[in-house]
Amino acid sequence: MGLHFYISILSIAALALCTLAEEDSSVNFSYIGQNGPEKWGSLSPDYAACSNGKIQSPVDLVYTDIVLNNQLKPLERNYVPTNATLVNNQFNIGVHFEGKVGDIYINGKNYSLRQLHWHTPAEHRAHGRVHEAELHLVHLTEDNNNIAVVASLYNLGDPDPLISKIEDKLYELENQSRGAGNKNAKISLGIFDVKEINQNIHRYYRYIGSLTTPPCTEGVIWNIVGKVRTLSKKQLELLKKPLSVNFSHNARPLQPLNGRQIEMYHYHPNRNLTSIFRIHLNKLFVFSNTRFTLPLTQRHHKSTNDIYLF
Repeated sequence: MGLHFYISILSIAALALCTLAEEDSSVNFSYIGQNGPEKWGSLSPDYAACSNGKIQSPVDLVYTDIVLNNQLKPLERNYVPTNATLVNNQFNIGVHFEGKVGDIYINGKNYSLRQLHWHTPAEHRAHGRVHEAELHLVHLTEDNNNIAVVASLYNLGDPDPLISKIEDKLYELENQSRGAGNKNAKISLGIFDVKEINQNIHRYYRYIGSLTTPPCTEGVIWNIVGKVRTLSKKQLELLKKPLSVNFSHNARPLQPLNGRQIEMYHYHPNRNLTSIFRIHLNKLFVFSNTRFTLPLTQRHHKSTNDIYLF
């Protein structure tokens, strides 16, 4: 079934999406032990979708499940500096924005960036490949009834400029969280500029899924960026250290697609790609109409030194 079908039949809980359970000071789930992911659905009636849901996240981006969709639009964004706070959400480390940051436009609706956070290791996979970390940019409509996430996966490598801006604050957050015992520690970042994530997205993969933490609310529009980011080993550890052992490995296990389709946006000067047969000699992909195959290894773009999922 198409994306629009899922969007039209799904209802999303407004307030739950706005808080994403991250303002709850009594997190009762875990990633290990008796409250681990396989038990989430039984921990609260509000978490039932974690066990009973049919369009859950994260998923594996298996290349045979990906379909090129020329109707998808670019994810244009122009985030601006605003006041922000670094937060230990107990189950991940995030940045909450206090003012207007910027929007993305999807299916006739504006989604505003409200917060971002990291998971280590990455939750989504690219044809089975596990990445070191994953960044989630969480956007909501003005009425808080709809949510869209822009996700980026990380390899170990050069330091991530976005994380570099808050490294000192991450040390401070660790001291407050572990040293002072403040499990809900918050550190003001002042005016925070996320210009490092303003770049144009030339390739992304979209599907309809859910929140990856309880209450696992369904109907979330996921947009997985094709370009892979990098972070240093030190930065990876900094994202883990403020968290307790129950959350230092905070990736939910993969969920079944259950017949869902993953749609691919790929920028090309000739957008009428369904009418041509094109072969990229650098092993990007081959497609005829909307049928194509992807390489099973990450692709290195020689002219820009960028790495892509496929």
